[in-house]
Amino acid sequence: MSNADLANLSDKLMLTTVVLYIVALVAYAADLGFGRRSAAVAADEKAEAKVLVGAAGAEEAVADALPGGAAAGEAVEADGPQGSRTDWARLAIVLNVLGWASHLGILVTRGLAVHRWPWGNMYEFMTALSFAAVTAFMVVALRYKARFLGAFVMAAVVIALGVDNIWLYDSAGPVSPALNSYWIAIHVTAAIIATGSFTVAGAATILYLLKSRAETSEAGVGGGVLSRIPSAEDLDRLSMRVTMFAFPIWTAAIIMGAIWADQAWGRYWGWDPKEVWSFVTWIVYAAYLHARATAGWKGRKAAILSLVGFGCLLFNFFGVNYMFSGMHSYA
Repeated sequence: MSNADLANLSDKLMLTTVVLYIVALVAYAADLGFGRRSAAVAADEKAEAKVLVGAAGAEEAVADALPGGAAAGEAVEADGPQGSRTDWARLAIVLNVLGWASHLGILVTRGLAVHRWPWGNMYEFMTALSFAAVTAFMVVALRYKARFLGAFVMAAVVIALGVDNIWLYDSAGPVSPALNSYWIAIHVTAAIIATGSFTVAGAATILYLLKSRAETSEAGVGGGVLSRIPSAEDLDRLSMRVTMFAFPIWTAAIIMGAIWADQAWGRYWGWDPKEVWSFVTWIVYAAYLHARATAGWKGRKAAILSLVGFGCLLFNFFGVNYMFSGMHSYA
């Protein structure tokens, strides 16, 4: 028996969350387009300028041309003009945090309404997955100063929540008896955390490919949006670090899913489509990490392999659930 009031509150919080994320997306985009550049980007540009100048005397001339000499020039590069530029970043972060809190409220009220873990169907799983992606982004932004990912991650989350509400919505209610198990809190939660993290890694990888192409073009990066994000090398490293975090969690999700399958269906592995594609995803990401660790793969080859893994992950979520029938079709 579900609580209609809490279920209704969860639906209203969904609308609030989407609105907050949309405005945060706009603020992140404005910060990326007009806001101040990060210290890392300024440092890269400064180093490139020194290489192009190539002489100490010329470097001094460049420094003298900046307001207040070299020291003041460094501050202008790193921080940029004060005022509205800084406000875009602050607005984006505040809206992001408010949206995250509202998003958490969706899951909490939905769970309380149905008296179970709130990821028993596609609508709930997509909601939780989007929450995990936002949480992973916030951690990465804080840990690695990667605020520049905000516009891209928020765009993906807004699209996901739009699809969730338009095509995947399911009223609050009971689920299949097979899902009434404590394993849903372990297996599915691990899959959600890993998928959210892989999403952030995928965004960083796509940015890496764009930045790398811009850096190797004859015209260089130029003064566009890509000039306001870190170097391709930094993006490549960031993607790898997030993938290294997500991969063992995905591994644990597969193992725990096998244990749950044995308890529910009497076998650990049955080559169900969901099981197969979860394993295929694991193999691709394992190959990506192995190639980087042993063969020294970096750059474009590693990025393409990472995106293949992300594509397998998305197909496992969307394609398998709607194109194949199997033991996981109840989701």
